[in-house]
Amino acid sequence: MAVTCRLLEAKAAGAWDRFVTDHPDGTFFHRAAWADVITAAFGHRSHYLIAERDGAIVGVLPLVHMRTRLFGSALISTPFCVYGGPLATDVESHAALLDAAAALLGPTRADSLELRFLSAPPAEWLDLAEWPAGNEIYVTFRKPIGGGDDANLKAIPNRQRAVIRKAIDRGLASSVGRDVDGLWRIYAESVHALGTPVFPRRYFRLLAEAFRDCAEVLVVRDGETPVAAVLSFFWRDEVAPYYGGGTEAARHCFANPFMYWEVMRRAAARGVRLFDFGRSKVETGAYAFKKNLGFAPTPLHYRFRLPAGGTIPERNPLNPKFHLAIAAWKRLPLPLANLLGPALVRGLG
Repeated sequence: MAVTCRLLEAKAAGAWDRFVTDHPDGTFFHRAAWADVITAAFGHRSHYLIAERDGAIVGVLPLVHMRTRLFGSALISTPFCVYGGPLATDVESHAALLDAAAALLGPTRADSLELRFLSAPPAEWLDLAEWPAGNEIYVTFRKPIGGGDDANLKAIPNRQRAVIRKAIDRGLASSVGRDVDGLWRIYAESVHALGTPVFPRRYFRLLAEAFRDCAEVLVVRDGETPVAAVLSFFWRDEVAPYYGGGTEAARHCFANPFMYWEVMRRAAARGVRLFDFGRSKVETGAYAFKKNLGFAPTPLHYRFRLPAGGTIPERNPLNPKFHLAIAAWKRLPLPLANLLGPALVRGLG
């Protein structure tokens, strides 16, 4: 029978997640709960597409319509996520999802449709002329981790390994729990120093609740003082430390490299075998930090479908037109930046 596509309904979320879990290219960012989190936190409408044949799911495509006055209108699979392109069992199902997604460009009046692939799709599955690549500025950092602390620590280059040992000798300590409010306070200070608007506190709370089966917050303390924190997600045999940062004091006590070492150490001890360090923009500070910890960059494959006359958007801090805004944002008092940031960041997914 032919493949048909429909929108995800709440009652089918379990079946969606089972398909994602069983699919070899499925990722944590394909999980159905992201739709409700993004809508509740940012007000964006989701269009999560299911492809079916004979009543069985043969493909899924998580899609969100981001619409803001400042940054325009875009359909993205999936905003605020590193990966999230279509998953399908065969070429026909994949094509049906692409057609259904492209058909949304008209009624939504979106300026672009963006698919975020972790790996390049086979040429027979995606017409590159119809789905051109954007400026390939994003890479991801993924590395296997072993079962023992010694092996994992030795895999970190000498200089950063020495820094982690200094943090250990200093007596830095980590603990895990669900303190998303404490995480948010540290994260807000961290991103402000980079000139980036902060996510609303509600977003962190929603993530912790929606993914309470696989989310945890690790906090690093120097004595009694929290200096760094990160929200990590666990998926199959992977760990992804996703939202993290440190205070000004963190830089002076080596808390940031120690924090990620602690995530790695604890994850390996519970049987995790792959560390996903997430995406970074090429030649940025985050890019260098991850390379210095022994991770090799792998290009990400983002593809776009555009309406007639459309252009690929550049909603990223490397765009020269944002340089003055970033510099100005850094100069704002932190309380004011925390107040204004959530209204801006909803368009920067």
